[in-house]
Amino acid sequence: MSGLARRMASLGVLGVAVSTLTLLAALRPVHAETPPGVLVVAQSIDDAVSFDPAEGFELTTVQSFNNLYQRLVQTDRADANKIVPGLAASWEAGSDGKSLIFALQKDAKFASGNPLRPEDVIFSLSRVVKLNKSPAFILNELGWTADNVDKSIQKIDDAHVKLSWQADVGPAFALAILTAPVSSIVDAATVAPQASGDDLGNGWLKTHSAGSGPFKITNYTPHEALVLDANDSSPGGAPKLKSVILRNVPDAAARRLVIEQGDADIARGLASDQIEALKGKSGVKVLAVPSARSDYLLINTKANATLGNPAFWEAARYLVDYDGIANNLLRGQSQVHQSFLPVGFPGALTDNPYKLDVAKAKKILADAGIGPATIAFPVFNEAPFLQIAQSLQSTFAQAGITLDIQPGVTSEIYAKARAGQYQFTLRYWIPDYFDANSNASAFAVNRDNTHNTVAKQAGWVIPELSDRTAAAVKEQDPARRAALYEELQRDLQKSSPFVFILQGSDQVVLRDGIKGYAQGLNADQVYYDQVDK
Repeated sequence: MSGLARRMASLGVLGVAVSTLTLLAALRPVHAETPPGVLVVAQSIDDAVSFDPAEGFELTTVQSFNNLYQRLVQTDRADANKIVPGLAASWEAGSDGKSLIFALQKDAKFASGNPLRPEDVIFSLSRVVKLNKSPAFILNELGWTADNVDKSIQKIDDAHVKLSWQADVGPAFALAILTAPVSSIVDAATVAPQASGDDLGNGWLKTHSAGSGPFKITNYTPHEALVLDANDSSPGGAPKLKSVILRNVPDAAARRLVIEQGDADIARGLASDQIEALKGKSGVKVLAVPSARSDYLLINTKANATLGNPAFWEAARYLVDYDGIANNLLRGQSQVHQSFLPVGFPGALTDNPYKLDVAKAKKILADAGIGPATIAFPVFNEAPFLQIAQSLQSTFAQAGITLDIQPGVTSEIYAKARAGQYQFTLRYWIPDYFDANSNASAFAVNRDNTHNTVAKQAGWVIPELSDRTAAAVKEQDPARRAALYEELQRDLQKSSPFVFILQGSDQVVLRDGIKGYAQGLNADQVYYDQVDK
């Protein structure tokens, strides 16, 4: 096997479509470099479940959506607090305070060449609610249900569409909701014929795209590679690159190797020691990007009596070596943060009341009659989750709690957690839109297990907290609204089946020749359209 073939095999690209291999064949075995006009990104894509914006809810898919789709309105690249036009040229609020009328961009087209129509907006948003996949709860915040959504999104004429909602929220909040990836507009004329049964094209969109973004999916091989080609007719403008290849490199050490050798232009998800080793190296640069990602422990309260006991939740808070994980293990890649709102969001708490205190945890467990226990602990089989899990295993063991670490493919662990088929796991959460309710509605809402929130996945039914969350989102006074979210955070910080540990900081490694790469605070704010090399 040649040096080139060995590199390709180690990166898991053998077996990808012939078009992809043709591009990769341009890599030279001695002085490796990626093909002109092609951006190669080395990362793990094992978490990808679906590239349908009505379903995709993982880091890889969320980071792809801004490059594949547009929404009616979108967050500004430089300031996530600002909302700017997307496929809507303009909008105005209805006099009832519960509606918006959007004027669509003139002559906007999808990658297929089909023109943008009000019917595409209606199809896109209504299918999210009817499919009721994981991110559907975001649009449910507007009071939309399968029974009323068709009446809530109406065509006015060929250039205008009206959105109405039943929830007691104002137009500003509705606009924030519409910036979420789940609100992406898909080409109904392309997707509808692909429907199988009542799936509204979901099966097809898992591995294809039908958007108006700067790129389109030309090939996706799970756990191997995602290939995006330029959509030169995108209403947002043609990208500078011909193609982007997200190459699956599950091992972080291998990612360091390929970025150093020049077999990749960008690498993400490297461990802290690999980042340190690359700093100051010729040919590469490290970009540090503030992130709104929160890392937390998720406890299944329905799994057994121990995990459903609030005393166990409390003890768990004192069995995490927060400072050791952040400072010694991750070395600046994350900061200790113990509440569900990330710093940078209005109302976010900045104090961290919990420290590692094994003696206190043991007393809490003893007082509650909780003895030694073995708990299944499925963990994403990648950095830094395995390293964090090993730290937790060590500290929990000191209190008689054995965490049985079970490494697995990220997508499979997500599926188990969403189905409630787990005991205890380490997860991350990323806001879906730039508003405090994006996180509050996930962690502090579950009245009756109707919507697939994180609280539901924990088996935690909380009607009183759900009512308070609803009151917070309705509040129009910014100071009072921030205070309500502070109170919610303190309550969940004190007692809930979530142990909030860290807020992330993304460190992305780029080859020196890469220009124009942009990434924002929210996970979906990853942009490849202005990248040049």
